[in-house]
Amino acid sequence: MLPKPRADLKPNTAEFERFPLVKPTGFREYDARWLFPEEINLMGLNAVGLGLAKLFENRGIKKRIVVGHDYRSYSGEVKQALMTGLLAGGCEVHDIGLALSPMAYYAQFALDVEGVAMVTASHNDNGWTGIKMGLGRPLTLGPDEMSELKEIVLEGRFTAEGGGRYIFVPDMAERYIAQLIDRPKLKRRLKVVAACGNGTAGAFAPQVLAAVGCEVIPLDVKLDYTFPRYNPNPEDLKMLHAIADAVKEHGADVGLGFDGDGDRCGVVDDTGDEIFADKVGVMLARDISALHANAKFVVDVKSTGLFTTDPVLNANGATTTYWKTGHSYIKRFSHETGALVGFEKSGHFFFNPPLGRGYDDGLVAALAICDMLDRNPDKSMSDLKNALPKTWQSPTMSPKCADELKYGVVDRVIDIYKKRAEAGERIAGQNVRELITVNGVRVMLEDGTWGLVRASSNKPELVIVVESPTSESNMRAIFADIDALLSQQPEVGEYNQKI
Repeated sequence: MLPKPRADLKPNTAEFERFPLVKPTGFREYDARWLFPEEINLMGLNAVGLGLAKLFENRGIKKRIVVGHDYRSYSGEVKQALMTGLLAGGCEVHDIGLALSPMAYYAQFALDVEGVAMVTASHNDNGWTGIKMGLGRPLTLGPDEMSELKEIVLEGRFTAEGGGRYIFVPDMAERYIAQLIDRPKLKRRLKVVAACGNGTAGAFAPQVLAAVGCEVIPLDVKLDYTFPRYNPNPEDLKMLHAIADAVKEHGADVGLGFDGDGDRCGVVDDTGDEIFADKVGVMLARDISALHANAKFVVDVKSTGLFTTDPVLNANGATTTYWKTGHSYIKRFSHETGALVGFEKSGHFFFNPPLGRGYDDGLVAALAICDMLDRNPDKSMSDLKNALPKTWQSPTMSPKCADELKYGVVDRVIDIYKKRAEAGERIAGQNVRELITVNGVRVMLEDGTWGLVRASSNKPELVIVVESPTSESNMRAIFADIDALLSQQPEVGEYNQKI
């Protein structure tokens, strides 16, 4: 029987080769991320596979699961170790090979399989690995399931009962592409920059866009797990700037950037202006709500206030609910409430029937953007963007903060802002209208300016976003207040970027 996992092992030691290493903080709110092999070793991944098989058993779900991996130098061996545990735990494993996360989600439907375990660190730096898991399509694990899995694995409450079955699926990539392009071609000949950051999407995105009628300008589409130019992350300004340069150089209609596992899509307009994903969501919501009366949308607390104040959405009868940040939260809540689309500011978009199957797919989002432009043949992407009411908004800023400490820091920040609001203190020169604490704290000021502080669900960081509908100076004022408060917290380190 596999020994109980430990958290104190170090690489290049005999014990590291004899026992499973699993760092507890790798189990996040809705997926798992570890530094490999410093925080999890191959035997630790065996334990996670065994634990996941036990979770299926505990929940009374058939032990059938799709497994795929992204394009990193070590993802194949991580997947093999995970599958060893799944097979030992009695699972029927359908291995789809190199894949995007949405390809693995699609495979659940195509193969009529209950579960999924996609080995990917998404947009994290090299050195990270992770697993996106689900027990039933189209959903991924939520906090309850993740907590149970964590307990099973760390306490060694799994059994190697055997009886597993391995099935390799050689053609899932072709089947995935075929269902995406089984649709009418675009009437408008769009010139599109497809940027993949040398990540997994490079093997699929240009082909799909070309098949629906786009003239594709490929950018960093050659797979290279060293990520020589930048991390494949469409929220990263370095990637966005590269896309913007390519759009202007080639006179493209739009630039589309895909993250490391292909479940997100970033957008740059025809002028080279980088559009944050929540504003793209408003544009798509305008387009979709014109076709579907009384459309319901779900967005996360990091997103712009335009989802509730935009006059076009209101005229179309659209309604929007704000919910917790995190792809699993938005996916599940939009599914449960029957929302047409769920939009997350990070770029995870969830198109539910009849528009999609409910999971996040960067290529489905890209095609929706192309369709929006196709339905507006006399308007450019910048025209559609400029038609939105003006707001001043920051990128997502992420100061470092250890996983063991970040939630305590956020609790402290919430408490400080509550005390300041209760005392009637003005913040950034304004009265506080409301504090929303469903996910960190969103400080709402009287003119609609707001700032958010929350803990990242998948990295050792905090998340900061600010926006103002009135002026750039008010946006900067609320950020200055938040930044000053965080600078007093010794656990908070350097930012990835600042406004």
